[in-house]
Amino acid sequence: MFPTYKAILIIRSLFYFQIMNIETARIYEDKETSDNIRILVDRLWPRGISKKEAHLDYWHKQWAPSDDLRRKFHDNKISWDEFSKNYKSELKENKNQILNDLEEVDKRKSLTLLYGSKDKTHNHAVLLKDFLKDL
Repeated sequence: MFPTYKAILIIRSLFYFQIMNIETARIYEDKETSDNIRILVDRLWPRGISKKEAHLDYWHKQWAPSDDLRRKFHDNKISWDEFSKNYKSELKENKNQILNDLEEVDKRKSLTLLYGSKDKTHNHAVLLKDFLKDL
């Protein structure tokens, strides 16, 4: 009997993240001397950073919060808790796409999720990191 699609996704996600370390960092900070895979997870390109300076391996805009959710949070129309809840819901809806995107990634290397926000604790990359670790 063939495994179900859901079983395949579960097995695939276990394979990816058991061996992968995931970190977050501001894109404006100097690139560390590590060989981590650098993924920009903002929908908008960060101001003042050239593509050469960014040293990116990937730019996954689709992993970022929707434009509407991002605007509401940055305009203080919703709280961090509400933003977190809504973004986690968006991530669950996009889980298959995220897993497909990660098929290209070298599983032997660590991931660094890059973001532009000044706040290191209240940004979507922190939530995305937790989501990826829980897959």
